[in-house]
Order: sequence, then structure tokens, then C-alpha cells
Amino acid sequence: MNNTYDLIIVGGGITGMTAAIYAARANLKTLVLEKMVCGGLVNSTHVVENFPSYPSINGMDLMEKVRDHVDALGVEVIEIVEIESLHLTGERKSVVTDEGDFSSSAIILATGRTPRKLPIETDFEQIHYCAICDGTAYKDKDVVVIGGGNSGVDESLYMLGLGVRSILVVEEFDRLLASESACRQLTSSPDVEVMTSTRIEAIHGNGRLESISLRKKDDDSRLTKAVDGIFVYIGQDPQTDLYVEQLELDKAGYIPVDSEMKTALPGVFAAGDVIQKKFRQITTAMGDGTIAALSAIEYLTTLR
Repeated sequence: MNNTYDLIIVGGGITGMTAAIYAARANLKTLVLEKMVCGGLVNSTHVVENFPSYPSINGMDLMEKVRDHVDALGVEVIEIVEIESLHLTGERKSVVTDEGDFSSSAIILATGRTPRKLPIETDFEQIHYCAICDGTAYKDKDVVVIGGGNSGVDESLYMLGLGVRSILVVEEFDRLLASESACRQLTSSPDVEVMTSTRIEAIHGNGRLESISLRKKDDDSRLTKAVDGIFVYIGQDPQTDLYVEQLELDKAGYIPVDSEMKTALPGVFAAGDVIQKKFRQITTAMGDGTIAALSAIEYLTTLR
């Protein structure tokens, strides 16, 4: 197998797949490497309602359509691949994986973010980070959702549809942070309780999760709630561990880029949720992927 490419894209989420479409249309020999299955965090989004042309679409369904587009253009995609090391300096970039070694003249880093773990040490299996993945097991059971942002509220609505018995949403801030329409829909259900200005302090159980301890920030009062499962949505961290020794990262671990998605290294571009920026949406990630691909195309032209 010829493991030499014009462009390697690390990450098969919406950013990387958008970049792959543009690269393929420019006749670049392109490889997409994805450590899980393509789709990224969009796969775990129950309903996407702000994507132009689809008033409402399931996230996994959306990414299946994107994957079909990429496949139709003949882009090579390797999923479930473990990247062991990256070498980003020099004219040829290289990626060492458990599926072989690959090299290219340009590379786009689109590894996105991963859900932030609950900051409490626990071995309980009933703690989850994706309701679409794990919510079915909680039909007729009581769950707690930690985090009242868009992900927490959206996943809570999804679990109501699965038939959970009750949902307690716990948010540290004094209000839910999700969109107003989603919050109204969620709080209108008699099976939902919302506790704001509240944080989780401890998890209890004898071999299996049984209850959690909560503390109200306003009056420092404490209470215990029986629970069958916990779903955590308290933010995400950039997946940049592979780049620590080679790229400058900001204090939060994000990659600084310029308006053309260029990093400080020639031929190395970064895009999507992994870069330093203010807004993180599906559509902004697609825009980043577009710019990164066009910049990579321009860079490769200068090498010919």
C-alpha cells in the first residue's frame, strides 16, 4: 500500500470531513484518520435544529449523509485507528499509527474536543457522557443530568422520549444555559426537576450507584437524591495531547491559528473545536474545515 499522500486530515468529525470534500474536489490524494468512527460529537447530538436545509435532523443521520458525500468523492478514510505519534516539522509530515505509517506534505489537525469527566473519583459504571449511546438502559428509571447547557438539555429531552421515569438537572450557575426554547420544552415536563446554583459533591452506592449528595450554593444546604444513573455534560476539553511537544498551545490547550487556519508550522493547519476561538457550532466547524482545506491546497501549490 502506498502510504504517501498530498494531505492527511487527523479527525473525522464535521470539520475534517468538510476539509476532505474540498481536498478531494481539488484532486488531492487525501487520507482521513479517525480514532473512533467518523462523526465526532455530532454523532451524539439527538436533534440538530440550526443546520441550514434541515429544520430538524438527528446528528448521526446528518453525519451519515456527510460520510456518503466523502465516500462518493473517493477519499480514503481509516477509522478506529490509534495514532501513536506525529511528526509535524519539515517538508514531509508523518503520522505513526497502529495501522501503519503515513506521510504527507500538508496536514490538517481536526481532532475536536472530548467531554469533560465528572470531577469526582468513582468506579461506578452508571456514569455516562452520551444519552444516545447509553440512555436506553434507563427506561422507567431515575437519572441525574449534570450540566444545563445545550448538550445537557438536549440529551435530557432525548431521554424523556426513551421513557425514563424522572430527570433531575443539576446546574452550578443560577440558570440553565441552553437555548430558551429547549429549556421551555424541558421544564414543561412534569417528570423533570431543575436545581440551579447546585453542585454534586459525592456519589454513593454499594457496588452499584444508589444516590448522590448535592450542595446548594445559595444557602450551603445539602441533600441526597436516589438515582439510577448519571449523565454528565459539564463542557469539553480539546484533544491536543499529541501536539504538546510540537505546537504552541494556549493555557486551555487549544491551538492558536491565523485567519487561514495556519499554525506556526509551515504546512500544518488546524480547524474546528480544537482551535482557539469563541464560537463552537457545527456550521462554524464546517467553515473552519473549508478554510483549512483551501489554505492547504494553496500551500501545496507553492511546493510544485
